[in-house]
Amino acid sequence: MRVHLRGTEELDVADEGTAYDLACQLGLLEKAMAVKVNGELRDLSTVLSNNDHVTLITASEPDGLAIMRHSTAHIMAKAILTIDPNAKLAIGPSIEAGFYYDFMSERTFSVDDFAEIERVMRDIMKQDLKFERTELHRNDAIRHFEQTDQPYKVELIRSIDSEVVSIYGLGDFKDLCRGPHIPSTAYIAHDAFRLTAVAGAYWRGDSKNDTLQRIYGTVFQSKDELMDYLTMVEEAKARDHRRLGQDLQIFHMDDFAIGGVYWLKNGTIIFNLIKEYVSSVIRRHGYYLVQTPQLMSRSLWEISGHWEKFRENMFVINQNDETPTAIKPMNCPGHIVCYKTGAVKGHKDLPVRIAEFGLCHRNESSGSMHGIMRLRAFVQDDGHIFCTSDQIVAETIDVCAMIKEIYGRFGFHEISVKFSNRPERRVGSDESWDIAEASLMKAADAASLRYTINKGEGAFYGPKLEFVLKDCLGREWQCGTLQVDFNLPERFAISYVDSDGNRKTPVMLHRALVGSIERFIGILIEHYAGKFPFWLAPVQIAVASITDESAPYAREVYEILSDFRTELDTENEKITYKIRKYFVQKVPAVVIVGKKEAEDRTIGVRLLGSKETHQIQLDRAVSYFAAIRAE
Repeated sequence: MRVHLRGTEELDVADEGTAYDLACQLGLLEKAMAVKVNGELRDLSTVLSNNDHVTLITASEPDGLAIMRHSTAHIMAKAILTIDPNAKLAIGPSIEAGFYYDFMSERTFSVDDFAEIERVMRDIMKQDLKFERTELHRNDAIRHFEQTDQPYKVELIRSIDSEVVSIYGLGDFKDLCRGPHIPSTAYIAHDAFRLTAVAGAYWRGDSKNDTLQRIYGTVFQSKDELMDYLTMVEEAKARDHRRLGQDLQIFHMDDFAIGGVYWLKNGTIIFNLIKEYVSSVIRRHGYYLVQTPQLMSRSLWEISGHWEKFRENMFVINQNDETPTAIKPMNCPGHIVCYKTGAVKGHKDLPVRIAEFGLCHRNESSGSMHGIMRLRAFVQDDGHIFCTSDQIVAETIDVCAMIKEIYGRFGFHEISVKFSNRPERRVGSDESWDIAEASLMKAADAASLRYTINKGEGAFYGPKLEFVLKDCLGREWQCGTLQVDFNLPERFAISYVDSDGNRKTPVMLHRALVGSIERFIGILIEHYAGKFPFWLAPVQIAVASITDESAPYAREVYEILSDFRTELDTENEKITYKIRKYFVQKVPAVVIVGKKEAEDRTIGVRLLGSKETHQIQLDRAVSYFAAIRAE
């Protein structure tokens, strides 16, 4: 029979041959983890059919790495049962950075137990046990897990709407799982995995349910990849924005404002610099800024669809007998009101570009929040473009240009794009979604964007492009978005007059450039490890006197450098102490002045990270630092 390999190449394979046989035929058996048959991920044991479209999946691909990690979670579960035969297993998925498994045990596991668990896992890997899939009638599966005293598995099966469930065996160990899995435990290198953390977790994520133990781990193709990852993790800990944010007096968080942030002096400077810079860019691109109310009535959110699709994430306020109001979780309905205000728009008025640094509130769960990366109150650099269908491509290209310019200014030059299509919970007809997705895809192609499909992750009112930047550690952060929306303009009955004098409904493009400013600052803190570029540093220069005698000259230098964010230090302390103090605070430059500098009308400049002091004529100081600021 014949199969289509990766959609293009045709290949003859034996009748009733498996994907495993195909991997052998192609010399990829040691690399292939699973197979994609007609778009569906399956085990290598899958029997192929004539004209199947087949792609072998290796661990170098995201799907392959996820499958290997999920299989390692099963190996860990078997190891846990080996150590504690009475443990009750819950779930063990792969996650972005590795895998975890939740379980109930009378024994409290800690990081001190990791060596023992890893040793048992290595023993299992060396046995070359096969991952064997079987399908059971749900009643037979329930009976099996009742007999083996695994109540969480029984509960999961009872919640599955299917008469048949799949079970994966690993020697005498059996687990409920959809799969797929790697062919055997020998596919994992014994020195390429590591257990990383232990935590508590609620069964099925509900605080009313049992508290389980959760052990995290990670696995890679090789030991070198694992060590690179562990090194990156240690570096990420050193760059943790929560610690640096406090150490550098950027922000403060406490239980008086859970999910909110107190911007301190330095953080407020950074926050405002970002707003000022982004404002300068969007003004050049034809936007005007507005401010919309924090509290808006239920009727507005009903029209927009938020009341139906997003209400659980909103803060709703009921005062006396008045109509309920909600603190805005998004800025888009307010911008529609701004568009409708005033004279009727004509086709020559379009596109109308509205922007706002809008404070939004979302009722995030306490477990989902993380420093300033995810908050309940945050400022979104939102913009909305009201345009004709013919203008979507040009506006998309324009947004892409802004994003590239802004990210580059902040030091991010690697940008990837995801195309997120319709989610299960959405407003609007399938026909309007078809048009919106086709329009956005056409615009993305016209903008020469290379993107991957992010299935089902669009907003409830429209598909979107997600712009993902990569930091210095190779971590990816989704920041900017662009969404095409045919639904909200219709729901709010907004219009413009076309060239023939007819009323038409405009298209609404939702766009964010950096997204949440709070989250973006968190990313910047970690990317730069607190050593912000000169233009963004809250304190750019510290002028430090060596002796009391040089203090008057230090004040003169300080005044000359008044166009920069400068601090003056004439305290009676050693200059080595002053330099160290400011470099601990990540100040980019320390200007050192003593008796000799005063006599020569010079300054000594020590830059952060350097051990050398450069002497510069005072009359060149402003131009010297201006050149650094412009870099």
